[in-house]
Amino acid sequence: MKSNKIILTIAIILVFGINSFAQVGLNKLAQSTMNFMLVSVSPKASAMGEAFYAVGNSADAIFYNPAGIANTNNTLDVSFNFTQWIADINYLAGAAVYNMDSYGVLGVHVMTVDYGEIIGTTLIDPSQQSQYPDGYIETGPLSNVGAYSFGITYAKKISPQFSIGGNIRIAGQNLGENLFFDGTSRQNKATKLVFDAGVLYNTGFKDFRFGMAIRNFSSQIKREEIDEQMPIVFAMGTAINLWKFIDESADNQQLTLAADFMHYNNYSERVNVGIDYTFMNLISLRAGYQSNRDIASWSAGVGLQTEFAGNKIEVNYSYSYIKIFDNVNRLSVNFAL
Repeated sequence: MKSNKIILTIAIILVFGINSFAQVGLNKLAQSTMNFMLVSVSPKASAMGEAFYAVGNSADAIFYNPAGIANTNNTLDVSFNFTQWIADINYLAGAAVYNMDSYGVLGVHVMTVDYGEIIGTTLIDPSQQSQYPDGYIETGPLSNVGAYSFGITYAKKISPQFSIGGNIRIAGQNLGENLFFDGTSRQNKATKLVFDAGVLYNTGFKDFRFGMAIRNFSSQIKREEIDEQMPIVFAMGTAINLWKFIDESADNQQLTLAADFMHYNNYSERVNVGIDYTFMNLISLRAGYQSNRDIASWSAGVGLQTEFAGNKIEVNYSYSYIKIFDNVNRLSVNFAL
């Protein structure tokens, strides 16, 4: 009976994801809005080329596959993340999960985006064309321009090997104010209710597991006369601990190889691959690669783990190579009880 429930849950996720892409139109490229939700905020995930959907089992997993937090071994897990993104854009993200044992795992999360300084403009009156040949006037820096997302998460183990999870989020974006030459103005704001859902299954063989998740599922946003889609992602990920082939009983060393297959409603398919070697549960070395990306490709990072007063502390850093723009740095601090 339990195996039937697991198969039914996986089938629902697959059908839900496939139907979602069928509704939004797979052939459209660069047609989505609120794309800030596609940026990876975890240095652990980013260092592995974002191949994290079958790997994450701490608070960071909320931003990828929420089913992963059901596998946490801690009572409380808290993560603070900073991302120095391209074009002077910065991300701050935080997540916390509380393990309620047989009642599942409850989490909260928040993400904010600072777009840096953006200079506003306004269209000119046709009579001013000779004075302003570019057709606009600069109005100075815009205030209150940015984006955010916050919500709650719940995940639970259906069996020792199978877990499910989901997020309910409020996502918003403020792109400033339009000023027109006749003196009128219009605010460019949008707020939506967004859903994420995922499943994770561990086969028990060499810690081989696979996961699936759908992210950013929501209704469309109407701006002016255009209906804009949310950046829906359907991901399928696999991971295996290669160290188990060397020493089956080793618990203080892991060599994790992961691969994720990504399906977007605003871009063609991508494949992310990554590797993580953890030595003596003290230091982790990571590297990864993302295919079919316009400006991103390889990445690498390191993580340090220690204990203080009985609490686990982890610091992670990642470096991502970016074409044209400056390269991206990420930093996080994790606490676990």
